[in-house]
Amino acid sequence: MAKFRDSTLFESPSAAEPIFEKGKVSIHDRAIGEIIRDTRNLTADQVEQILSRQREAHVRFGEAAVALGFVSTDDVLYALAQQFHYPYSPAERREANPELVTLNQPFSVQAEAFRATRSQVIMRLFNEREPHRAVAVVSPDSGDGKTYFSANLAVTLAQLGGRTLLVDADLRGPRQHEVFGISNTAGLSGILSGRAETQVIQQVVGVPSLFVLPAGTTPPNPLELVERPAFGLLIRELLAKFDHLIVDTPAAIYGSDATVITARCGAGLVVARKNRSRVSELQALANSLASGPTKLAGIIVNEF
Repeated sequence: MAKFRDSTLFESPSAAEPIFEKGKVSIHDRAIGEIIRDTRNLTADQVEQILSRQREAHVRFGEAAVALGFVSTDDVLYALAQQFHYPYSPAERREANPELVTLNQPFSVQAEAFRATRSQVIMRLFNEREPHRAVAVVSPDSGDGKTYFSANLAVTLAQLGGRTLLVDADLRGPRQHEVFGISNTAGLSGILSGRAETQVIQQVVGVPSLFVLPAGTTPPNPLELVERPAFGLLIRELLAKFDHLIVDTPAAIYGSDATVITARCGAGLVVARKNRSRVSELQALANSLASGPTKLAGIIVNEF
Protein backbone atom coordinates (compact mmCIF):
# COMPACT_ATOMS: atom_id res chain seq x y z
CA MET A 1 0.00 0.00 0.00
CA ALA A 2 1.42 3.36 -0.99
CA LYS A 3 2.02 5.84 1.80
CA PHE A 4 0.13 9.12 1.69
CA ARG A 5 2.62 11.93 1.33
CA ASP A 6 0.54 14.22 3.59
CA SER A 7 -0.80 11.53 5.89
CA THR A 8 -0.93 13.93 8.85
CA LEU A 9 -3.93 15.53 7.21
CA PHE A 10 -5.89 12.39 7.98
CA GLU A 11 -5.40 12.78 11.69
CA SER A 12 -8.47 13.08 13.85
CA PRO A 13 -8.44 15.44 16.89
CA SER A 14 -6.63 12.72 18.87
CA ALA A 15 -5.01 9.48 17.84
CA ALA A 16 -7.79 7.36 19.31
CA GLU A 17 -10.70 9.57 18.29
CA PRO A 18 -12.49 8.51 15.09
CA ILE A 19 -13.60 10.95 12.45
CA PHE A 20 -17.19 9.77 12.81
CA GLU A 21 -18.96 9.65 16.17
CA LYS A 22 -22.14 7.58 16.31
CA GLY A 23 -22.86 8.06 12.64
CA LYS A 24 -22.04 11.77 12.68
CA VAL A 25 -18.96 13.51 11.42
CA SER A 26 -16.52 15.04 13.88
CA ILE A 27 -16.51 18.82 13.77
CA HIS A 28 -12.76 18.92 13.09
CA ASP A 29 -12.73 16.66 10.01
CA ARG A 30 -16.35 16.85 8.95
CA ALA A 31 -15.79 17.86 5.34
CA ILE A 32 -13.21 15.16 4.64
CA GLY A 33 -15.32 12.45 6.25
CA GLU A 34 -18.48 13.46 4.42
CA ILE A 35 -16.76 13.75 1.07
CA ILE A 36 -15.13 10.32 1.40
CA ARG A 37 -18.46 8.82 2.40
CA ASP A 38 -20.44 10.56 -0.32
CA THR A 39 -17.89 9.96 -3.07
CA ARG A 40 -18.31 6.20 -2.79
CA ASN A 41 -21.84 6.20 -1.31
CA LEU A 42 -20.67 4.34 1.78
CA THR A 43 -23.37 2.68 3.83
CA ALA A 44 -23.68 3.03 7.60
CA ASP A 45 -22.36 -0.53 7.96
CA GLN A 46 -19.30 0.26 5.87
CA VAL A 47 -18.62 3.38 7.92
CA GLU A 48 -18.78 1.29 11.10
CA GLN A 49 -16.33 -1.21 9.61
CA ILE A 50 -13.95 1.61 8.77
CA LEU A 51 -14.22 3.03 12.28
CA SER A 52 -13.50 -0.39 13.75
CA ARG A 53 -10.43 -0.79 11.52
CA GLN A 54 -9.34 2.73 12.43
CA ARG A 55 -9.49 1.98 16.17
CA GLU A 56 -7.81 -1.40 15.88
CA ALA A 57 -4.96 -0.34 13.60
CA HIS A 58 -4.57 3.20 14.97
CA VAL A 59 -4.67 4.70 11.49
CA ARG A 60 -6.54 7.58 9.90
CA PHE A 61 -10.03 7.23 8.56
CA GLY A 62 -8.94 7.51 4.94
CA GLU A 63 -6.20 4.94 5.35
CA ALA A 64 -8.61 2.52 7.02
CA ALA A 65 -11.15 3.00 4.23
CA VAL A 66 -8.51 2.35 1.56
CA ALA A 67 -7.20 -0.73 3.41
CA LEU A 68 -10.71 -2.21 3.49
CA GLY A 69 -11.15 -1.56 -0.22
CA PHE A 70 -14.15 0.73 0.23
CA VAL A 71 -12.43 3.73 -1.35
CA SER A 72 -9.34 4.40 -3.47
CA THR A 73 -6.36 6.62 -2.84
CA ASP A 74 -7.82 8.96 -5.48
CA ASP A 75 -11.02 9.25 -3.44
CA VAL A 76 -9.05 10.33 -0.38
CA LEU A 77 -6.93 12.82 -2.34
CA TYR A 78 -10.09 14.21 -3.90
CA ALA A 79 -11.60 14.66 -0.43
CA LEU A 80 -8.50 16.51 0.73
CA ALA A 81 -8.61 18.71 -2.35
CA GLN A 82 -12.22 19.61 -1.60
CA GLN A 83 -11.47 20.25 2.07
CA PHE A 84 -8.58 22.58 1.36
CA HIS A 85 -9.95 24.12 -1.87
CA TYR A 86 -7.12 22.59 -3.88
CA PRO A 87 -7.72 21.73 -7.57
CA TYR A 88 -7.01 18.06 -8.25
CA SER A 89 -7.55 16.38 -11.60
CA PRO A 90 -10.09 13.52 -11.52
CA ALA A 91 -8.82 10.13 -12.65
CA GLU A 92 -10.72 10.18 -15.95
CA ARG A 93 -8.90 13.35 -17.09
CA ARG A 94 -5.35 12.25 -16.29
CA GLU A 95 -4.85 10.12 -19.36
CA ALA A 96 -6.12 12.96 -21.54
CA ASN A 97 -3.80 15.53 -19.88
CA PRO A 98 -0.68 13.56 -18.82
CA GLU A 99 1.66 16.58 -18.84
CA LEU A 100 -0.26 18.39 -16.11
CA VAL A 101 1.66 16.82 -13.23
CA THR A 102 0.66 19.58 -10.81
CA LEU A 103 -2.96 18.50 -11.24
CA ASN A 104 -2.48 14.78 -11.77
CA GLN A 105 0.20 14.18 -9.14
CA PRO A 106 -0.03 17.06 -6.66
CA PHE A 107 2.26 15.40 -4.10
CA SER A 108 4.95 14.29 -6.55
CA VAL A 109 8.55 15.52 -6.76
CA GLN A 110 7.69 17.33 -9.98
CA ALA A 111 4.75 19.16 -8.41
CA GLU A 112 6.89 20.20 -5.43
CA ALA A 113 9.50 21.58 -7.84
CA PHE A 114 6.86 23.65 -9.60
CA ARG A 115 5.56 24.99 -6.29
CA ALA A 116 9.10 25.99 -5.33
CA THR A 117 9.48 27.77 -8.67
CA ARG A 118 6.13 29.49 -8.13
CA SER A 119 7.36 30.84 -4.80
CA GLN A 120 10.47 32.28 -6.44
CA VAL A 121 8.45 33.86 -9.25
CA ILE A 122 6.06 35.45 -6.78
CA MET A 123 8.89 36.85 -4.66
CA ARG A 124 10.76 38.23 -7.67
CA LEU A 125 7.91 39.48 -9.86
CA PHE A 126 4.53 39.42 -8.14
CA ASN A 127 5.08 41.68 -5.16
CA GLU A 128 4.07 45.18 -4.17
CA ARG A 129 7.44 46.67 -5.17
CA GLU A 130 7.22 45.42 -8.76
CA PRO A 131 4.92 46.64 -11.52
CA HIS A 132 2.25 44.23 -12.74
CA ARG A 133 3.90 42.30 -15.58
CA ALA A 134 3.17 39.32 -17.76
CA VAL A 135 5.79 36.57 -17.67
CA ALA A 136 7.05 35.12 -20.94
CA VAL A 137 8.55 31.63 -20.79
CA VAL A 138 11.35 31.22 -23.31
CA SER A 139 13.92 28.58 -24.21
CA PRO A 140 16.82 28.26 -26.64
CA ASP A 141 15.58 25.21 -28.54
CA SER A 142 12.52 23.05 -29.09
CA GLY A 143 12.21 20.10 -26.74
CA ASP A 144 13.49 22.04 -23.71
CA GLY A 145 10.14 21.64 -21.94
CA LYS A 146 8.94 25.21 -22.26
CA THR A 147 5.29 24.33 -22.94
CA TYR A 148 5.27 21.74 -20.15
CA PHE A 149 6.79 24.28 -17.76
CA SER A 150 4.41 27.10 -18.75
CA ALA A 151 1.34 24.92 -18.30
CA ASN A 152 2.29 23.62 -14.87
CA LEU A 153 3.49 27.00 -13.60
CA ALA A 154 0.12 28.45 -14.60
CA VAL A 155 -1.68 25.64 -12.74
CA THR A 156 0.29 26.25 -9.54
CA LEU A 157 -0.41 29.98 -9.66
CA ALA A 158 -4.13 29.30 -10.16
CA GLN A 159 -4.08 26.90 -7.21
CA LEU A 160 -3.40 29.90 -4.98
CA GLY A 161 -6.77 31.30 -6.02
CA GLY A 162 -5.71 34.27 -8.16
CA ARG A 163 -7.18 34.56 -11.66
CA THR A 164 -4.49 33.16 -13.94
CA LEU A 165 -4.35 33.25 -17.72
CA LEU A 166 -2.01 31.15 -19.85
CA VAL A 167 -1.51 32.61 -23.32
CA ASP A 168 -0.14 30.37 -26.07
CA ALA A 169 1.90 32.85 -28.09
CA ASP A 170 3.86 30.10 -29.82
CA LEU A 171 2.35 30.84 -33.21
CA ARG A 172 4.83 28.54 -34.94
CA GLY A 173 4.09 25.27 -33.13
CA PRO A 174 1.35 25.74 -30.52
CA ARG A 175 0.63 22.91 -28.08
CA GLN A 176 -1.18 24.33 -25.06
CA HIS A 177 -4.57 23.37 -26.52
CA GLU A 178 -3.33 19.76 -26.65
CA VAL A 179 -1.96 19.89 -23.10
CA PHE A 180 -5.29 21.12 -21.69
CA GLY A 181 -7.59 19.36 -24.16
CA ILE A 182 -9.35 22.51 -25.37
CA SER A 183 -10.42 23.84 -28.75
CA ASN A 184 -7.90 25.69 -30.91
CA THR A 185 -10.36 26.86 -33.55
CA ALA A 186 -10.06 30.48 -32.44
CA GLY A 187 -7.27 32.14 -30.55
CA LEU A 188 -4.46 34.68 -30.36
CA SER A 189 -3.61 34.71 -34.08
CA GLY A 190 -7.18 35.64 -34.96
CA ILE A 191 -7.24 38.48 -32.43
CA LEU A 192 -3.95 39.91 -33.69
CA SER A 193 -5.14 39.59 -37.30
CA GLY A 194 -8.16 41.75 -36.50
CA ARG A 195 -10.76 39.02 -36.82
CA ALA A 196 -13.82 39.12 -34.56
CA GLU A 197 -13.14 36.06 -32.42
CA THR A 198 -15.61 34.92 -29.75
CA GLN A 199 -15.03 32.77 -26.66
CA VAL A 200 -11.29 32.63 -27.26
CA ILE A 201 -10.41 32.51 -23.56
CA GLN A 202 -11.41 29.13 -22.15
CA GLN A 203 -11.69 28.08 -18.52
CA VAL A 204 -9.86 24.90 -17.51
CA VAL A 205 -12.19 22.21 -16.19
CA GLY A 206 -11.65 21.58 -12.50
CA VAL A 207 -9.51 24.68 -11.91
CA PRO A 208 -11.90 27.63 -11.44
CA SER A 209 -9.12 30.25 -11.43
CA LEU A 210 -7.28 29.04 -14.54
CA PHE A 211 -7.96 30.18 -18.09
CA VAL A 212 -6.20 29.52 -21.41
CA LEU A 213 -6.00 31.66 -24.54
CA PRO A 214 -4.91 29.20 -27.27
CA ALA A 215 -2.83 30.21 -30.27
CA GLY A 216 -5.54 29.60 -32.87
CA THR A 217 -4.82 28.99 -36.54
CA THR A 218 -1.08 28.92 -37.29
CA PRO A 219 -0.40 32.09 -39.33
CA PRO A 220 2.16 32.55 -42.13
CA ASN A 221 3.55 35.70 -40.43
CA PRO A 222 3.94 34.96 -36.69
CA LEU A 223 6.74 37.46 -36.01
CA GLU A 224 4.87 40.33 -37.68
CA LEU A 225 1.76 39.60 -35.62
CA VAL A 226 3.53 39.84 -32.26
CA GLU A 227 5.52 42.91 -33.38
CA ARG A 228 2.36 44.89 -34.11
CA PRO A 229 1.09 47.34 -31.46
CA ALA A 230 -2.04 45.18 -31.08
CA PHE A 231 -0.09 42.53 -29.16
CA GLY A 232 1.21 44.99 -26.59
CA LEU A 233 -2.26 46.50 -26.21
CA LEU A 234 -3.74 43.05 -25.70
CA ILE A 235 -1.19 42.19 -22.99
CA ARG A 236 -2.01 45.40 -21.11
CA GLU A 237 -5.73 44.70 -21.36
CA LEU A 238 -5.29 41.15 -20.07
CA LEU A 239 -3.10 42.34 -17.19
CA ALA A 240 -6.00 44.51 -16.05
CA LYS A 241 -8.29 41.46 -15.91
CA PHE A 242 -6.04 38.74 -14.48
CA ASP A 243 -3.82 38.46 -11.42
CA HIS A 244 -1.21 36.35 -13.21
CA LEU A 245 -0.41 36.20 -16.92
CA ILE A 246 1.93 33.47 -18.24
CA VAL A 247 2.87 33.53 -21.93
CA ASP A 248 4.28 30.54 -23.82
CA THR A 249 6.61 31.47 -26.71
CA PRO A 250 8.36 29.82 -29.68
CA ALA A 251 11.87 28.52 -29.06
CA ALA A 252 14.58 31.09 -29.80
CA ILE A 253 16.00 28.86 -32.54
CA TYR A 254 13.03 29.80 -34.73
CA GLY A 255 13.67 33.53 -34.76
CA SER A 256 13.08 36.71 -32.78
CA ASP A 257 9.52 35.94 -31.67
CA ALA A 258 10.48 35.08 -28.10
CA THR A 259 12.55 38.24 -27.64
CA VAL A 260 9.77 40.45 -29.00
CA ILE A 261 7.07 38.74 -26.93
CA THR A 262 9.15 38.96 -23.75
CA ALA A 263 9.72 42.69 -24.30
CA ARG A 264 5.95 43.21 -24.59
CA CYS A 265 5.35 41.14 -21.45
CA GLY A 266 7.94 42.93 -19.34
CA ALA A 267 9.41 39.82 -17.67
CA GLY A 268 10.90 36.55 -18.79
CA LEU A 269 11.85 33.12 -17.50
CA VAL A 270 14.35 31.03 -19.43
CA VAL A 271 13.91 27.25 -19.47
CA ALA A 272 16.94 25.05 -20.16
CA ARG A 273 17.09 21.30 -20.58
CA LYS A 274 19.46 19.45 -18.26
CA ASN A 275 22.38 17.77 -20.12
CA ARG A 276 21.20 19.27 -23.39
CA SER A 277 21.13 23.07 -23.41
CA ARG A 278 24.47 24.73 -24.13
CA VAL A 279 25.73 27.42 -21.79
CA SER A 280 26.65 29.63 -24.74
CA GLU A 281 23.08 29.47 -26.09
CA LEU A 282 21.62 30.29 -22.69
CA GLN A 283 24.00 33.22 -22.26
CA ALA A 284 23.15 34.57 -25.70
CA LEU A 285 19.41 34.32 -25.01
CA ALA A 286 19.74 35.91 -21.57
CA ASN A 287 21.82 38.78 -23.02
CA SER A 288 19.26 39.30 -25.78
CA LEU A 289 16.43 39.55 -23.27
CA ALA A 290 18.40 41.78 -20.90
CA SER A 291 19.19 44.24 -23.68
CA GLY A 292 15.52 45.18 -23.90
CA PRO A 293 12.96 46.47 -21.38
CA THR A 294 12.69 43.03 -19.80
CA LYS A 295 13.24 41.86 -16.26
CA LEU A 296 14.88 38.44 -16.40
CA ALA A 297 13.43 36.52 -13.45
CA GLY A 298 15.84 33.61 -13.76
CA ILE A 299 16.87 30.46 -15.61
CA ILE A 300 15.10 27.19 -14.87
CA VAL A 301 16.87 23.88 -15.48
CA ASN A 302 14.30 21.30 -16.54
CA GLU A 303 15.23 17.86 -15.22
CA PHE A 304 11.93 16.25 -16.18
